[in-house]
Amino acid sequence: MIRSELVQLIAQDHPDLPVRDAERIVARFFDAIVEQLRAGGRVELRGFGAFSTRDRDARTGRNPRTGESVEVDAKRVPYFKPGKEMRARLNV
Repeated sequence: MIRSELVQLIAQDHPDLPVRDAERIVARFFDAIVEQLRAGGRVELRGFGAFSTRDRDARTGRNPRTGESVEVDAKRVPYFKPGKEMRARLNV
């Protein structure tokens, strides 16, 4: 499912809600998750899962096209851990 499909699904489930408002809701939801992660926090949605970040150290990588060594800076990457209920629903 892509973002526009999610917006359409919300708009269909709530006919009194204009599509533009559904788009704003979805955008605000994703923005809130990103802001919390950027601040170093964690976002937990009970029954669904938890979003957090993990730190990656700086390292020497390799350009796959040329084989040349490249320095890769340290960074934070998003991480998602599915909740117990979600795992159970996927493996029925």
